[in-house]
Amino acid sequence: MFNKKTINDIDVKGKKVLVRVDFNVPLKDGVISDDTRVTAALPTINYLLSQDAAVILCSHLGRPKAGPDPKFSLQPVANHLQTLIPNKVHFVDDSVGEKVEKAAGDLKPGEVLVLENTRFYPEEEKNDPVYAKKLSDLADIYVNDAFGSAHRAHASTEGVTHYKPGVAGFLLEKEIKYLSGAIENPQRPFVAILGGAKISDKIGVIKNLLTKADKVLIGGGMANTFLKARGFQMGDSLVQDEALETANEILSSGSDKLVLPKDLVIADAFEDSAAKKTIEVGDVPEHWRALDIGEETVKEFSKIIKDAGTVVWNGPMGVFEMPNFAIGTFEVAKAVADSKAVSIIGGGDSVAAIQKSGLADKVTHISTGGGASLEMLEGIALPGVAALQDK
Repeated sequence: MFNKKTINDIDVKGKKVLVRVDFNVPLKDGVISDDTRVTAALPTINYLLSQDAAVILCSHLGRPKAGPDPKFSLQPVANHLQTLIPNKVHFVDDSVGEKVEKAAGDLKPGEVLVLENTRFYPEEEKNDPVYAKKLSDLADIYVNDAFGSAHRAHASTEGVTHYKPGVAGFLLEKEIKYLSGAIENPQRPFVAILGGAKISDKIGVIKNLLTKADKVLIGGGMANTFLKARGFQMGDSLVQDEALETANEILSSGSDKLVLPKDLVIADAFEDSAAKKTIEVGDVPEHWRALDIGEETVKEFSKIIKDAGTVVWNGPMGVFEMPNFAIGTFEVAKAVADSKAVSIIGGGDSVAAIQKSGLADKVTHISTGGGASLEMLEGIALPGVAALQDK
């Protein structure tokens, strides 16, 4: 259920439209290695252009520390966007100020203007009202299509709506519909798969999902903390000792739904070429560490996933960047892709894993927002969505 207005609910014909997109793409030496976030914004951009709107795009990229930094410039992203659409794409090397006002003023219907990285101004992350107003003054209408930044109350995601009432773009609408549908009205059995390094990042998510899901499968580094909480010695495995008490609480309250690994792939060093062996869950020998889930765990997880009606997956099952410890993650990806469930994948590493496995086209929805999808799974309202006009 999506109760916010979208660009379909308003008249955008011939208007100047400021769109907050999520162009926070992996960029090295001016080359984009994955343009998923750019292509995900195209339905909204193309619709606005088809309505003869003049489209002004703003986004952050990376984490520039102290003002403008050429390696975080959005110019390469603007250049790439020009290869994806026939309409003229302009770029301006600032996000507010006279130069930007002139570029926005000169923008013709059916053209695009990409502004420079909003985070070149510290005012962006501080949600500064003066900076937000300057952004809002560039256009007649504000659209938020940046799901990946919707969990942040920044000037370009929340602040602008105090001056220009905002509506959602198609990507934001699609993301919220899938994720809220999975949580509030899932086809059952509802299976959540959680991995990644730390429990502390996902305590709220685990607690919320234990009230909603039928099974919560735990892999990756976070499984180590649960196993240590159960009393096993974990050798040199990544364990969050400060989270052991919380892990114990979760184990005692949700043990009927929580599924931990049965076996582990362990190694004598944190490198792909390390000696490795599979052990049943128990004490990990000294100087060894768990780096993946084992074959029996893969079988058990796959069986649960096969019978699921809805699957939500966030976080890899092991150190999938190393081929020798990627098998668990890729096998789980295959089980998700083969299942008939509505499948939703969120979080950078799980998305990278499903794309690396070549199965991305077999899942229902791949989320563009890791942090935002986690907060939704935790049941937290996203400021960038809450700020938009209700239907």
